[in-house]
Amino acid sequence: MELHDVWFVLIAVLWTGYFFLEGFDFGIGVLTKLLARDRTEKRVLINTIGPVWDGNEVWLLSAGGATFAAFPEWYATLFSGFYLPLLLILLCLIVRGVAFEYRVKRSEERWQANWEHAIFWTSLLPAFLWGVAFGNIVRGVKIDAEMEYVGTLGDLLNPYALLGGLVTLSLFTFHGAVFAGLKTLGDIRERARKLALGLGAVTGVLALAFLGWTQADDGGAASLVAMAVAVLALVAAVGFTAAGREGWAFGLSGVTVVAAVAMLFLTLFPNVMPSSLNDAWSLTVTNASSTPYTLKIMTWCAGIAMPVVLLYQGWTYWVFRKRIGTQHIADAH
Repeated sequence: MELHDVWFVLIAVLWTGYFFLEGFDFGIGVLTKLLARDRTEKRVLINTIGPVWDGNEVWLLSAGGATFAAFPEWYATLFSGFYLPLLLILLCLIVRGVAFEYRVKRSEERWQANWEHAIFWTSLLPAFLWGVAFGNIVRGVKIDAEMEYVGTLGDLLNPYALLGGLVTLSLFTFHGAVFAGLKTLGDIRERARKLALGLGAVTGVLALAFLGWTQADDGGAASLVAMAVAVLALVAAVGFTAAGREGWAFGLSGVTVVAAVAMLFLTLFPNVMPSSLNDAWSLTVTNASSTPYTLKIMTWCAGIAMPVVLLYQGWTYWVFRKRIGTQHIADAH
């Protein structure tokens, strides 16, 4: 296996880790309006991700940085062609981080309500837009012989990509509902479990349609196996949720995310960004990669840094592993 193939796999792993972790993170943000009945319950939900949400975003920074260094042509075409949706995602992530920190800086009802609205919308929009973006990457976009995107914003809003956005939105919200059931106590835990059952059914229908479409267009044996794992894991996650086994349910909803993202990357390889105009103009792991020397230096750096990041993040989740409920929320201030 060549180094550019290795880095394609590593970037796929980084995106998978990001969607696994930030997926339930976005889901919790959406659930602040779908699940929480009052401000105290909103605080419970936000506190479930309070210690970890910013660490989850490190995976996005790592994925973007690795793409820039390992596949500069991919990075350039992606961020120029998808400029507006990626800018909107970036703005959402900025506002979202500010909302988490500033929400409790003042006690006025309107102040806190406005920031809670911001948390909801800046969780919902990226959860949808990431699916649209990756749907277009897998489907292929208008790339010319100069490796430049020559399409329009309207070209990105095609039925396949929009369906992908609905899948990521519903899947992340389901993932978040299962996580809420795992991390909370009392009535909110029971309502999270019931909501997860409904969300799981909706996600199953959408995911089966999207993954089936993907497999029919460009899939092979490996992507078919990944699709089967994703569907079976989702069904099992719903079953364990119904049985009140939140730990197993969360693990299996995570497997669903991992298998679905893996299927997309398996379908994509050896391309990194197919051209819908001419297959010969597609960006591949070969023509879009950096020099072998650059990839070699990056491999050594990743081999040292990645274990440290994984150990630190794992320790953080272990420290904040206990459930919380409304009884743990101090009076409003």
